[in-house]
Amino acid sequence: MISFDNTEYAFAYKSNKELKKAHFLFSSMGKPWLVNMGLSLMPKAIKWNIPFTKSIIKQTIFSQFVGGETLQETAPVAQKLGAYNVEVILDYGVEGGEEGESGFDHAADEFIKVIDYATTQQNIPFMSIKVTGLVRFGLLEQIDAAMSKAEGTLMKRYENAIAQLSDIERVEWQKVVARVVRICKAGSDKKVGVLVDAEETWIQDPVDALTILMMDQFNTTNAVVYNTIQLYRHDRLAFLKDSYEAAMSRSFVLGVKLVRGAYMEKERKRAAEKNYPSPIQPNKESSDNDYNAAVAFCIEHIEQIAVIVASHNEYSNLRATQLLDAKGLPHNHPHIHFSQLYGMSDNITFNLAKSGCSVSKYLPFGPIEDVIPYLMRRAQENSSVAGQTGRELGLIKKELARRKLA
Repeated sequence: MISFDNTEYAFAYKSNKELKKAHFLFSSMGKPWLVNMGLSLMPKAIKWNIPFTKSIIKQTIFSQFVGGETLQETAPVAQKLGAYNVEVILDYGVEGGEEGESGFDHAADEFIKVIDYATTQQNIPFMSIKVTGLVRFGLLEQIDAAMSKAEGTLMKRYENAIAQLSDIERVEWQKVVARVVRICKAGSDKKVGVLVDAEETWIQDPVDALTILMMDQFNTTNAVVYNTIQLYRHDRLAFLKDSYEAAMSRSFVLGVKLVRGAYMEKERKRAAEKNYPSPIQPNKESSDNDYNAAVAFCIEHIEQIAVIVASHNEYSNLRATQLLDAKGLPHNHPHIHFSQLYGMSDNITFNLAKSGCSVSKYLPFGPIEDVIPYLMRRAQENSSVAGQTGRELGLIKKELARRKLA
């Protein structure tokens, strides 16, 4: 029986000094006024080049949640995790990216560099990409809007929307597809999984369609490409089942990363402003129920679905292991993987690893000024998610006390 309360396993990779630093950080993030002040000042301090700002950030919140500023700087982190049978999902944490065709081409090249680098390390089976780094946001919005007005399956709506583009826009989209094909082919050739991040609802449909096309091409024998499904949306459990039907009809392995979601407040605000029904679940219980149902559906069809259970929820992770046990399947079955963000929920990650699960840390990297949006989300998440900071702090205190007595 897996226990997520074993702090000796959870924090074995951290020294006393590192554990005390984590205690200080989570204590600070437990104070909303301090978090709000920091979030307001941090981007400005970086922009204005205020002395020591980068150094302070790098030694505190950056080192807690980010692997380094460069690919090479992630190596010691990956190796340290690997010593405890924890793998790594590399994420080039630049958001928004450079505008223009040359900027999008550069982003594609950077993603391929990550794939090439992953092959040099023993415990980096996956990397992630954001389609918004490879395409003009407005074009995604335009295609999504056209798809929302069409009827039929996702792929029929996609084909209809592409047919409505002007000749210039169609050429622009073909370049986007070519970039994603290049990345996925590199992943396929180098045996590195490519996880396509979820986006906001008003651009998600073309991302879903593009990801299905990539799976159709590259997931014929094993999962290379994975779509990210946000279960805090009330329509995503049905979408998962539709994706499975598409995989069956097209004879490819469905790759999915199951998350709860990342844009809740933004989604609700936009829905209210534009007067359309919110795409977000009515409450946390509904989100949890759909997430756990999605995990169960994937394990029920585990021969045809490769799933990454990307969750900080203890019950969801435990439930997945119980479902594997019920089917007599090993915790390291090639079609199931677990993952948590670097710097959070070590009690889940390292206890899963100890039980023999295939598990990883999602490890972003990039220049400090470029990963500020990611760091701001982590600070907000730990400040606002009920019980998250308290849980982290409680476990750290428990381990510090245990070490004193040891």
